[in-house]
Amino acid sequence: MRFQLLGPLALADGPDTVVLQPSKPANLLAALLLNANSTVSAGYLQRAVWGEEQPATAKAALQTCVLRLRRLFAKHGVTGTAIEAVPGGYRIVAGPPTLDLLAYRDQVRRATAMDRDPEAELYTLRDALSLWQGALLANVRSAVLHRDEVPRLAEERLRVVERVCDLLLGLGRCGEALVDLWTATRVYPGHERFHEQLIEALYRSGRQSQALAEYRRVKDFLREELGVDPSPSLRRLELSILRGEELGPVGQAALAASAPGQAAPVVAASGEAVGSGSASGEVAGSGSASGAVVSRVVRGETVPQPDAETPGSEPAPAPASGPDPTPAPAPGPDPATIPTPVTAPALTSAPAPVAAPAPAPVTVPPGAATGAPSAAGDCAPPADAGIGPVPGVPHFTGRAAEAEAMAARLTAPPPTGPADHRALAVVVSGAPGIGKSALAQHVARQVGDAFPAGRLLVRMTRADGEPRTAGEVSAALADALGATGEGRALLILDDVVDADQVRPLLTPGGPPGTGPGLAVVVTSRMGLGGLIATHGGWVQRLTAFTEAESYGLLLAALGAERVEAEPEAAHRLTAVCGHFPAALRILTARLLTRPGLRLADAVDWLGDDPLARLTLTDSPGHSVTGLFDRALDRLDPRLSQAFTHLAQGPPELLADGGPEHEGPVPEAVREQLADAGLLEDGPPGPYRIHGLLRAHVRRTARIRDRRTEKV
Repeated sequence: MRFQLLGPLALADGPDTVVLQPSKPANLLAALLLNANSTVSAGYLQRAVWGEEQPATAKAALQTCVLRLRRLFAKHGVTGTAIEAVPGGYRIVAGPPTLDLLAYRDQVRRATAMDRDPEAELYTLRDALSLWQGALLANVRSAVLHRDEVPRLAEERLRVVERVCDLLLGLGRCGEALVDLWTATRVYPGHERFHEQLIEALYRSGRQSQALAEYRRVKDFLREELGVDPSPSLRRLELSILRGEELGPVGQAALAASAPGQAAPVVAASGEAVGSGSASGEVAGSGSASGAVVSRVVRGETVPQPDAETPGSEPAPAPASGPDPTPAPAPGPDPATIPTPVTAPALTSAPAPVAAPAPAPVTVPPGAATGAPSAAGDCAPPADAGIGPVPGVPHFTGRAAEAEAMAARLTAPPPTGPADHRALAVVVSGAPGIGKSALAQHVARQVGDAFPAGRLLVRMTRADGEPRTAGEVSAALADALGATGEGRALLILDDVVDADQVRPLLTPGGPPGTGPGLAVVVTSRMGLGGLIATHGGWVQRLTAFTEAESYGLLLAALGAERVEAEPEAAHRLTAVCGHFPAALRILTARLLTRPGLRLADAVDWLGDDPLARLTLTDSPGHSVTGLFDRALDRLDPRLSQAFTHLAQGPPELLADGGPEHEGPVPEAVREQLADAGLLEDGPPGPYRIHGLLRAHVRRTARIRDRRTEKV
């Protein structure tokens, strides 16, 4: 059994993973694991579990949480790891085989000892980075841990990513380095070392104009956002490019200085709270910077390190010698061996490696496209922006009428009208998991010949559910569309949160390169009636599959031989899934991994607890319950409460009159829930709640009530 911290808090046993539900014991377990093998004071644990304002019974409740964790360990067969009561607090015993954070640090420590073999060091560091598995502590609802601990972990990863890029440049693998550096520079716009590495990689790849354009970009950002000039090493690099000078091999001093086990110097940090990110995705911190936080290393300046003996302690402030003092960098990979205050190296004539400790990390969404160089020498859009080519949709079935209508709309001549207005082509809306993105991507692939300048999928929300700003997406789109060919382009703005998020992208003041011939598809759980009112366009509202479409999906995914051998069982399976596309996709994925399972047996197995079994064990994020939870989390708390009331009550609550003893839920509330995709139909017909969604709300309420009783 293994604990996973570098992602959602979970217990893993081989391929099986149990992601813990948000709870007070989960907060406690995370606080202990973050400081494994060290004594953690009871006071700090109470703050981690309940926050700064603790209940009067916090001390006794902490002991109850410890008992619940010990029972959890026994239930899942956890051996070799125990929570020990020690004077002043508690301690959990773990090692690299049982805790991924310790395994990660052990890998980094071994890589640091391989400094004479860059290839081996690179391989070991990338192996360490593979341990990061999505949003860090996303299921741990502790403001103290996200404020004090998450940024430190993100900083550890940041150093390793920087080291990997340095190694790639040192080995002459500039094209490979560009993939990571396009991501890093957009996630950390104020991190000058990443920009320096990117500019160097572009120049060494023979792309001088792009290198200079990248320098101008970071220069403008630093001046406009932070009010400072680029670092001397960046300015020297620009001068070398302008002169056409040979840069020579990457110096070993630069490689050594960026080693993840050493203290990183402090440089200008972005005014926007961002943290480490990668194509594999990771975590978001909860804090944000107030104002422009800037601090530069000067000759002989001392940067104190935070005290490793007090878990959760605030980092000591750096000397106020810069425009604004900024927190000291996070501790290195091994917090038990943090040195005394380290003197930052003086700036010399050689390019100085720098690192930017981010005040609050934000992550790169998992599965984002990477920015690999193309054969023509142009780079694909940066991964952190969530922009990439439109992927294919495996086993796409159904939606024939909708797909035909969308294709006709998109391939029609660009609308005519005033020069200052761009009509919106299509809005695809509907419930979470209803297949909006799949339909948009499928149609975009079908109509590719009509868009010679390319088709781009733009994810409008991050992996943690936070919406991207229009300005952030606009800047990334300017790069992406600038790298496409001539002619008409197609954008899919996927998972839009509200109309205001996309309005700036649909005007002439939007991203450069988005001319009047641009076609746009917006997918959203919201109806976006306000956007249609201001920009025009056409709406495709999706509902659940028909019985024939559900059966067709099973045929396409599982094969005719398997499905037609048990047609009655296949129809029963689709009914258990409520003809809900997301549920059917998860079901077929599970059945494909068990080719010997009869469909009739699968009906009984799934029908016992469909919500619990409509999930992929090796990818817990792909589940019907997770999908519904993320949708409900986006709601205003009052709407969420109203929907929970409707889902738990009788169907009469959805009627205009309501039950006699209670009266109706206001129509305005029902309309808002229908607009959010959580209620089906509506006036002039009746409102309905999909069976799976209603069952999920009732199940969640039962679990929450049981947990409240236990704590």
